Amino acid sequence: MTALMEGLEITQDLLWLHFTVFLRVAPIIALFPGFGENSVPTRIKLGLALAMTAIVTPAVAPHLMSSGGMTAPLPGLVLTESGVGLLLGIGIRLFVLALQTAGSIAAQSTSLAQFLGGASTTPIPAMGHILVIGAVALAMILDLHVRLAEMAVLSYRVFPVSEGLSAPDVAQWGIARVAHAFGFAFTLSAPFVIASMVYNLTLGIINRAMPQLMVVFVGAPAITAAGLALLMLLAPTMLKLWVEALHGFLANPLGDG
Repeated sequence: MTALMEGLEITQDLLWLHFTVFLRVAPIIALFPGFGENSVPTRIKLGLALAMTAIVTPAVAPHLMSSGGMTAPLPGLVLTESGVGLLLGIGIRLFVLALQTAGSIAAQSTSLAQFLGGASTTPIPAMGHILVIGAVALAMILDLHVRLAEMAVLSYRVFPVSEGLSAPDVAQWGIARVAHAFGFAFTLSAPFVIASMVYNLTLGIINRAMPQLMVVFVGAPAITAAGLALLMLLAPTMLKLWVEALHGFLANPLGDG
């Protein structure tokens, strides 16, 4: 009977540990590139969250048991752990939004915003969709999911279990991450913006020199071809910079970007 009680107590502790880790891991998986897309079924996301929980829990179990996380009240535990997971998940998701924004800026600059229409559940130009799909595929090839597990383990050193988040710090961090996302998006799309500026300046000079020439009909195919050529040449560099920035965030989520 004593052995049975001890077994039940150990089982209860193990379930509580996995539940605590699941509260933090599940929001990250729900917002993670590739795993958290709208096209992925909810059951698949749940399975991925449970699998990641099984991977992370053995690594953080000693820390959770020594920090008093096992005795934390359930309502506070749910709120704090889900909040930390949501915070980290939003930080990762902003990189996908930055790439979509870069694709939208590039498409608008090169008259390709309506080219082939939207190719995903979100109404983004085809150029942005290509960049996002390429970035997610490249990230998975480079073991991004392994970096995710490392970040989840190390997050318990930065955000101890059942400790509340500081609202001013979270607000400052969120503003910095959003600003970084927009700045990063513009940096990636800068060559397309420069090409568009040169195109419009050239078009204006030609129009002043030859008012009778329909410069729009001559220039529209040129800027379209230039946009596609720039995408072909710059996409590898853009994706490389994106992956490096994402790996930097996973290594230091609280960095300034």
